[in-house]
Amino acid sequence: MLKEKLKEFNIILASGSPRRHAFLKDMHLNFEIKLKPVEEIFPEYLKREEITDFLAKLKAEPFATDLQNKDILITSDTIVWLEDKAIGKPKDEDDAFKMIKSLSNKTHEVITSICITLNGQQQVVNTVTKVTFKSLSDEEILYYINNFKPLDKAGAYGIQEWIGAIAITKIEGSYNNVVGLPTHLLYKTLNNIANGF
Repeated sequence: MLKEKLKEFNIILASGSPRRHAFLKDMHLNFEIKLKPVEEIFPEYLKREEITDFLAKLKAEPFATDLQNKDILITSDTIVWLEDKAIGKPKDEDDAFKMIKSLSNKTHEVITSICITLNGQQQVVNTVTKVTFKSLSDEEILYYINNFKPLDKAGAYGIQEWIGAIAITKIEGSYNNVVGLPTHLLYKTLNNIANGF
């Protein structure tokens, strides 16, 4: 399958996310992890997938001079979009509480962009998943934050954790996207690249 098609290539995942690492393993892909720090700042006029497209490309920039002929670099970015604004990762537990409170009894969007860079070429793809939360009590929010410490997650929650089991009433789109990576989209894009050579 895809692993065989890409055997001539060296896949580099530029992400420290254990969820993204697990997804690539689940997809039976051989890959290495390389991290380069990037200040994730985007122009204020950008909206929705414009933000994640911009940041996914930005994360690829530090690798520009390092990539070899058969390297495939994967960078990505995820935001939660609610009421016309982006919600990133919380600064602290108070911030996490405010974020989850803002999601309570509403539908928000989880937007992810994946940037694939190789041979001086770059392709960016994105997807959107709609997630609806029930009305959450302060007690439920505090229980989740205290027990699961979701400070490394966009929107301050992990759908695969306790809060996903008790609070999410509806999901439209890719579940894996909400966990951290739309694997169906990555598979499709890498498959297209493999078939193009």
